[in-house]
Amino acid sequence: MKNFKQYIQQEMQYVDRTYWILFIALILMASIALFSASSFFVFQAGSSTLGPILSQMFFIAVGVGMAFILQFIPSKWIRILGYIGLLLSVILLLLTYSPLGVEINGSRRWLKLFGITFQPSELAKLTLIIVVSDLFSKIKTVEDQRKYFGIAIGITMIICGIIFLGNLSTAVLLGGIVILLAILARVHIKYWGTLVITIIAFLVCGYFFVNEVYVKQNRTVDGPLKRVITWVGRINDMLDEQKTTDAEFRITDDNYQSSHAKIAVARGGKSPFGVLPGNSIQRDVLPQAYADYIFAIIVEEWGIVGSIGLILIYLSILFRACLKSSKYADYSAMLMVMGLALMITCQALISMMVSVGIGPVTGQPLPMISRGGTSALITSIYFGIIMSVSREQTKLGARQQAAINDSLDDVPEIELEEIIIDRNV
Repeated sequence: MKNFKQYIQQEMQYVDRTYWILFIALILMASIALFSASSFFVFQAGSSTLGPILSQMFFIAVGVGMAFILQFIPSKWIRILGYIGLLLSVILLLLTYSPLGVEINGSRRWLKLFGITFQPSELAKLTLIIVVSDLFSKIKTVEDQRKYFGIAIGITMIICGIIFLGNLSTAVLLGGIVILLAILARVHIKYWGTLVITIIAFLVCGYFFVNEVYVKQNRTVDGPLKRVITWVGRINDMLDEQKTTDAEFRITDDNYQSSHAKIAVARGGKSPFGVLPGNSIQRDVLPQAYADYIFAIIVEEWGIVGSIGLILIYLSILFRACLKSSKYADYSAMLMVMGLALMITCQALISMMVSVGIGPVTGQPLPMISRGGTSALITSIYFGIIMSVSREQTKLGARQQAAINDSLDDVPEIELEEIIIDRNV
């Protein structure tokens, strides 16, 4: 125990406090936002006012503990666990289509084991980024590009293919992050460019086919692809709404959530500071106020000042990752950190865009803010891994500087393989 305490005390000097500040800032905003936005959920569940909030704060507290522990785990062990976790996530994703799967709002994204309901896709996103980052870091020659890009895309297609059946937006988001990692790894454009064009063509053709053959003909789709009608419908609703004049607009069952989210945004826009926390009206009308549309409640209560502040926190996470990872000696660690930071930031921006009416409904939660135990835990793990790499690389840099100054004994040893990467492949 004494050695463990000494190890923690010794490593604390290399902990990235900026990431912790950003992490805690999100948690504080989540606490306030969830308290304001959980009114409808509390009424529906018939529980106490603090019930849902305390439940979510429990998951956040566990997540903080996990992040704290993870920051002291060597990145090489994280990569090994990533491969194991990816295999586990495939099994769990397949189980969502078994009797153990839970269908909510027509989508089978959830799995219930031992009385706990969670989304396996959250684990799949995390582990796929870790594995793909490791594969791309192995690229040193032109031949390596074909080999490792092929393997990475093959694995991505399996994961995204399974997720696609129940959650199109998550599959597209995850696939997009993998493509961005390929660009960062300097994979030739002929590989990822061809793939992007093919996927876009597939999605566009799929939209027009489903719209013409099924939606306009009022036909239904049975089987695993039954949600394609919902996806196409959401795109059509967004396009039709843009063509509708104020005099013609009506709130219907199809646009109920998005319409009340826009009302919340408009109400918050009357003042730079909104109507102030606790004074939301739309939280009692908007069914998903505490989840998918929580940013609309934030705009209503905090106004443009609070909304921009939240956006800047997410952008700061990505900016910090770019700044720090550009100095990392470990190429795999750099790609892993950038992939995780991109996932947090891109998911947040997509969730915000949906809440204010820019883009079709996707169901993407706002990281650490939206209510959801699985999302809170996985996002905390993102931060833990990012801070682990930052601590490790900061310590490595200190040892390198100490070696130059001939004072190596002043800096503790570090178990890190020396990686020399030719980034001009």
